[in-house]
Amino acid sequence: MKNTYTLAQKKPVLWLTMTAVLLAMNVALSSFSIPVPGGHLYLNDVVICTASILLDPFAAFVVGGIGAFLGDFFFYPTPMFVSLVTHGLQAMVISLCAHHLFQKKPMIGAGIGVLLGAIIMVVGYSLGRAFIYSTVEYALLKLPFQILQAAVGAIVAMVLCFARGLALRFDKICGIQF
Repeated sequence: MKNTYTLAQKKPVLWLTMTAVLLAMNVALSSFSIPVPGGHLYLNDVVICTASILLDPFAAFVVGGIGAFLGDFFFYPTPMFVSLVTHGLQAMVISLCAHHLFQKKPMIGAGIGVLLGAIIMVVGYSLGRAFIYSTVEYALLKLPFQILQAAVGAIVAMVLCFARGLALRFDKICGIQF
């Protein structure tokens, strides 16, 4: 993966289109969940992590933070500001790591990024829930599901981008020389 900052400068329409499509996918995946004992598992982390690996940090923030904010706004507004900050920060960290750490081996940088992003997501939502619902017990009750959601998002994004070749296809579509 090459530096996608040039995509926003050289092909702004393509950059905007890719960002908008991934943002829409994030909002769509925020609309439904998989019921699990004691809560729900949302799959929008897959889109957030994938977009963050592919896009620059600003576009990643838009997809992750604003996309999760809009998804919560439309479907469950109580934690929407927690989602904005947590998923926005998560997306930016993943993108920065994917594009700046180990530039000769982007899979390692992306792997470190999704690991840090998962930690940010779990801690951010745990603190956010404790603050919003004024109970630490509720946040602790949801902790295993937050960890599961973060792990599923990170693993599926890494598989899509590197094992299935999405990152190389994205670079080819965007005209970024590898």
